[in-house]
Amino acid sequence: MVVSQAELASLRSLGWGVGRGRDAAANGAAKLARQPSKRGPLVARSDVSGIRRRRQWSPDARALGVVGDRWILLIARELAFGALRLSELQRAFPGMSTGALEQRLNRMSSEGLVIRHRYAEVPPRVEFELTDAGRDMLAILAPMVQWALRWAWSAPQPDEWVDVTAMFRLAGCVVAPPQDANAEVELIVEDEQGVALDLYTLRMASGAATVVHRPAEHADAVVKGTSGAWAQALGPAHNVGGLRIGGNRRAAEIFLAGFRPMPGAAAG
Repeated sequence: MVVSQAELASLRSLGWGVGRGRDAAANGAAKLARQPSKRGPLVARSDVSGIRRRRQWSPDARALGVVGDRWILLIARELAFGALRLSELQRAFPGMSTGALEQRLNRMSSEGLVIRHRYAEVPPRVEFELTDAGRDMLAILAPMVQWALRWAWSAPQPDEWVDVTAMFRLAGCVVAPPQDANAEVELIVEDEQGVALDLYTLRMASGAATVVHRPAEHADAVVKGTSGAWAQALGPAHNVGGLRIGGNRRAAEIFLAGFRPMPGAAAG
């Protein structure tokens, strides 16, 4: 064993002589190597196998390993309203390539979040549907949306596409109706000529809100506007001047209030 001058100096400072030969010095160096580090106490490790592992064993790490990809939850949000074909999902995510979408769907299938239904038709038809595990995962959306409205919400950025119906689909996460609110609110996106492009219905009953992608059985309120008008109303400006509200205005206001941050919280 070769001992450096620095190690010899350390041995002298510890009271070990170096005149007893190189073996003594080597033994002293070995003892020195076993001394506790002056940088702090050693931390006990539960895994002493020496294998370098990239993932931590904990419930939150497991969850983030599945939903840490932002597209996973967004795809689940779209599938919450029923099974969809790949082409239908592509329309919901125009900024996402077909290959990237298929990769996420394969990942969700391997994780047990979606199931593929293959139909013996010409041309072949394949639909994707959420499993029970996939539906249960949607509960994660509510606190995430509430946090974003409080701390990360802003007007649309240049690299963001605007689909206000995605906001309608989130209403069940953000709208908290009072117990006495029992109403149906139709939410309609129009073009500049007032022609309806898409329609959802918000149902409020017993303090809960749900959204369906169809007309109301009996609309207590109807809210209409262009995509731009809806973006102004649901964005941080909360400018509802561009919307046309008919019927029960209180019911419409309950929906709109769901996209405002809680009092005392900051929004981007």
